[in-house]
Amino acid sequence: MKHSKLRIIPLGGLGEVGRNMMVYEYERSILIVDTGLMFPNDDMLGIDYIIPDITYLLDKRDWVKGIIITHGHEDHTGAIRHVLENIQAPVYATPLTRGLLEVKLAKGGLLQRSELHTVQAGETVQIGPFKVKFYHVCHSIPDAVGLGIETPVGLIVHASDYKFDQTPVDNWPTDYATLAEFSQRGVLALLADSTNVERPGWTPSERVVDAALDQVFAEAPGRIILASFASLISRMQQVANAAQRHNRKLTFVGTSMVDNMRMARKLGYLNLPDDLVISLEQALALPPERVVIMCTGSQGEPTSIMGRLSRGTNRQFDIIPGDTVVLSSHPIPGNEENVYETINRLFQLGANVIYEAIAPVHVSGHASQEEMKLLIHLTRPKYLVPIHGEPRHLYRHAILAQQMGIPRENVAILENGQVLEFINGQMRLGERVPTSYVFVDGSGVGEVDEEVLREREALARDGIVMVHLVLDRYSGSLRREPVITSRGFLTAGDADEVLARARKRVAEVAARANGNLNRDVEQALSNFLFNETRRRPLIYVTSARE
Repeated sequence: MKHSKLRIIPLGGLGEVGRNMMVYEYERSILIVDTGLMFPNDDMLGIDYIIPDITYLLDKRDWVKGIIITHGHEDHTGAIRHVLENIQAPVYATPLTRGLLEVKLAKGGLLQRSELHTVQAGETVQIGPFKVKFYHVCHSIPDAVGLGIETPVGLIVHASDYKFDQTPVDNWPTDYATLAEFSQRGVLALLADSTNVERPGWTPSERVVDAALDQVFAEAPGRIILASFASLISRMQQVANAAQRHNRKLTFVGTSMVDNMRMARKLGYLNLPDDLVISLEQALALPPERVVIMCTGSQGEPTSIMGRLSRGTNRQFDIIPGDTVVLSSHPIPGNEENVYETINRLFQLGANVIYEAIAPVHVSGHASQEEMKLLIHLTRPKYLVPIHGEPRHLYRHAILAQQMGIPRENVAILENGQVLEFINGQMRLGERVPTSYVFVDGSGVGEVDEEVLREREALARDGIVMVHLVLDRYSGSLRREPVITSRGFLTAGDADEVLARARKRVAEVAARANGNLNRDVEQALSNFLFNETRRRPLIYVTSARE
């Protein structure tokens, strides 16, 4: 007798922070959970963001019965447009998450042809062979959910981003009762967030931010400019409450920030009095001590409002001495250098900068060690699959699970693309599927590969040297001296001397070249320049006949 199996396939989010996307496959039915993006590393020059590789799904489009988005953060929603351009499937999300998705899809022109379904925490929805119970979790954004996925082979609990906040800003704690009910039914496997596994104890409540903001607002002599993620709706409410308490007006700046604010306000997730929120133009006309500006750019992104302010390139307003800048976020792993460079520039412009390291103006939305232990106690899974984190996070989560009594062989540490199979209540590794980085560069998706990035890195490091040769139409010999120009290679004085000798060397090679002239010149010039400068610029040779 053939036994059907459940296949769980991570297409992103394992071995990295961001780009979260999990595939559940049973026979010829697929359920997708989350479609996130990841911010690029410093060496990924020109890349806007990175999305999951959905190559595995492209010939199985008809198998996809639904896409569930657990909450509205970019690392879970940011690739939705790119996925829906290739896969037509119904999308399930809670009201706020759906609203944030609508903002994204409207910008991409996909909203009218997307099938969106609103679900509420506590509801159960049948999606193909998967019976999904949505349960509420606390996170740093309202309306976040975890999933109890009842499959023909057993119950899977997908605990996306969560924490056990006893005093959440919206007074809606994590649904302990449903988690305990799952354990009574028997949990085959728990897939759980690993981001904060290195932090002992409990993650502080979101409410600690209120006191920190009050102190900042009380001490700020001029304008307060607060940067946060555009999807951090609960932080918008906390800033608005602080502005009211301290008799300041509030304005939102940045397209995504404004769009999300309007949407959350319309859905009732933001309570903003009409006389509190004003336009930027009105804010700039008020005395500085009466103003709060909330904007994007807490990660120091060069094109964000805060990134441009720190460089003095923002069009609408600039940093002025006496401004208090608050970065209400934690640097994304790998992005610390960008954030601290931004902080340094802001200080140099005369601002007083408040950030997580010196005041609790941000708390994590992710569970720390004691909360991870509590989740395991509540669900009592047979198997654990650590998700959402770099390898060190996944391995530390495995060690914590062993301390809780889960045998090491019952913990699966996966990489993106590694298939995990469940059959007859047993777990085993399957094959690997393709999962490369898909880079988004401007309007191009997947058009930039690792080779292009290496070329960009070489350009940034050593510059480029361009050679143009004019050859005789009939004999192929040089008609005039080679033209050599460079960018980002040497300073003008040094370059003149080196390139003069380089022209002589190129002429010698061209005179005796036999076969591929451009290749011979490129190789000879590369060797010559390395011997002269110990650098290897990119060399580009062109030739024309006259």
